[in-house]
Amino acid sequence: MKHPSSRAFFAYWDKKRGAARAPDRADIDPAAVRGLLGDIFVLSCEPNLGFPFRVAGTRVCALAGCDLKDQSFAALFTAASRGEIEEITTIVADEALGAIAGITAAREDGSKAYLELLLLPFNARPHTPVSVTGVLAPFDDECGALSTFTLTSWRYLHQPEKLLPRAIRKLQIARGLMVYEGLR
Repeated sequence: MKHPSSRAFFAYWDKKRGAARAPDRADIDPAAVRGLLGDIFVLSCEPNLGFPFRVAGTRVCALAGCDLKDQSFAALFTAASRGEIEEITTIVADEALGAIAGITAAREDGSKAYLELLLLPFNARPHTPVSVTGVLAPFDDECGALSTFTLTSWRYLHQPEKLLPRAIRKLQIARGLMVYEGLR
């Protein structure tokens, strides 16, 4: 993560999740991330509606040039990037994996603006709508309204898998030939 807002929000989200794969939505206190609220958004996980915004910070709305509540997140992106961003958002929600992405967008004068997108899951609970939170932050403070968002790079944020004590005991008593699957 390159943008300070992404790093700060991820650190807060990571602290709130503890040993779980993701925190509950109720665990995120807006007052604790007050300085980041302009860059933060929450998406409803409704792929058939393009992942509509439930909440969008003022800076995120300013980047899009309009109020984003109930607007499609995927519709911000070019047709070439739309399928990929929908797939990434679905995996973040379904697999409880975070994702970080580099994005370019066109300014009103035609020049490029560079942004960072962080997508983080909430813990899925029965009888509650599934949602995803994140940060959309430009590297330049004076962007103005942007259009034609294009996904340039992305990766998932895999958390290190912890070996359970039982699994470690199994490895200690293993005798004989052991085969480890490799890349070749």
